[in-house]
Amino acid sequence: MADLVMIGGVAWTAIEGSALAEAVAVRDGRIMAIGSNQDIQALVRPGTRVIELNGRTVTPGFIDAHTHFISGGFQLSNVDLRDAATPEEFVMRIRKFTESVPSGAWITGGNWDHELWGGLLPRSDWIDSVTQAHPVLVQRLDGHMALANSLALKVGGVTKETEDPPGGSIVRDEAGVPSGVLKDQAIALVRKAIPPMTEEEAEQALESAAQHALSLGVTQVHDMGGWANLDMMGWANLERYRRVHSAGRLPLRVYSVVPMSSWRRMRDYVATHGRGDDRLWWGGVKAFVDGSLGSTTAWFHEAYADDPENTGLTTTDTTELRNWIERADEAGLQVIVHAIGDRANDWLLKTYEDIVANNGERDRRFRIEHAQHLSQSAIGRFCEQGVIASMQPYHVVDDGRWAVRRIGPQRVKRAYAFRSILDTGAILAFGSDWTVAPLNPILGIDAAVTRRTLDGANPDGWIPEERTSLEEALLAYTAGAATAGFSDDRSGSLENGKLADLVVLSEDIFDEHTHDVGDVQVDMTVVEGEVAYERRF
Repeated sequence: MADLVMIGGVAWTAIEGSALAEAVAVRDGRIMAIGSNQDIQALVRPGTRVIELNGRTVTPGFIDAHTHFISGGFQLSNVDLRDAATPEEFVMRIRKFTESVPSGAWITGGNWDHELWGGLLPRSDWIDSVTQAHPVLVQRLDGHMALANSLALKVGGVTKETEDPPGGSIVRDEAGVPSGVLKDQAIALVRKAIPPMTEEEAEQALESAAQHALSLGVTQVHDMGGWANLDMMGWANLERYRRVHSAGRLPLRVYSVVPMSSWRRMRDYVATHGRGDDRLWWGGVKAFVDGSLGSTTAWFHEAYADDPENTGLTTTDTTELRNWIERADEAGLQVIVHAIGDRANDWLLKTYEDIVANNGERDRRFRIEHAQHLSQSAIGRFCEQGVIASMQPYHVVDDGRWAVRRIGPQRVKRAYAFRSILDTGAILAFGSDWTVAPLNPILGIDAAVTRRTLDGANPDGWIPEERTSLEEALLAYTAGAATAGFSDDRSGSLENGKLADLVVLSEDIFDEHTHDVGDVQVDMTVVEGEVAYERRF
């Protein structure tokens, strides 16, 4: 008999070709049965918790295949510049935040977007007068560019004489003086001066992130650790997850990824500790080929339309990166690499092809994170080579406001090519890249289905031919993401014996009268048969 029953609604299983069911039964934390109301009602006994769906939808728990999870929890209590629409508002928010923290405290976080006010990069002199008692390093929302105030530049030792580091650049004024904006690896020049967060702060950030995720129906995350300039954060996060999990306080599932530069350490770690369990596991290593489109550091074959002398950059030496990928793959680790520009993706796909030829066939599940801008020939290679496209649909509705200015009308046609990739038969895994974009999967699903940009300028969709169906978007946030994280044997779909990670949505999302999926709410989140979140009405 069942411990938990959800009955009287629409049960979507994430099994392609399966019909919608009406009810789900759970026993001992696993799916016991999926079927009609009559079938599932027969499994109810005294003590069974019965949840009346009243026509609502139940799906597998959402899986976010790309987050910076503990960083996201930390950002929840930091200065928020995500929707600051003018330079004046940008400055005002920082000024107000300084009033809430002790003198001398670093101000970080931010997630600003200079495209909201026309593309003018911020400068340290915008904020120097309101942050005299605080060093400031606030990042652009993509994490590949940050603004430091003059005090932070001084603490970091960044002067006119400081050379650009490999894989990064210091934005300068006409006289060569640093303006305050640092790109990619240059961010580390200042970031290394920030005192590390305490373990108490880190665990609080994890708790905040987890509760936020559960409220959005997210039952599993793939944590990519820190940004390109925060490499070792991945290892610190893994140890934090293990401590919290050992204490029985990890409320959702986590695939914890570490930097590929430390592949030897992960090889030895797996040999000593195994690969984890159903709640927490590891064995993936991540690296970066290039930067981002918004920071004009994504690596392209041709120059940027709005910066004709610039084709982007490689954030990691490609000879070194190729060696890491080959050695990590030889060690049996999952290789996960960030690539955004078309040249970065072409280079990475060719590298993957060569390494399979060298190391032999196996179930390796190579991933490309973002795969944002592809050459025409690259699109078919994901399926041909068995490479998983790990993409973030909310970026479409965000970047679609200004991407054509960066790379022109022809290259932009192959931006976020969800439909084209799916049509080849490749596996698509969705995530948010939180805090680059909101963690909410409903917003990501809506973005994939509609591709309506945030400025309202594309009501029929930006590059509408690349839209997905609702079911395809749901699959990418469930079964596809589970496959990307080697958890598809136990999660990602509603099948007998799989872990009972479930989400109850506020309405029947498959009903033709449900006009806007983006307005759907998460009413309940269940992890391993236990209700982890319930919305108050």
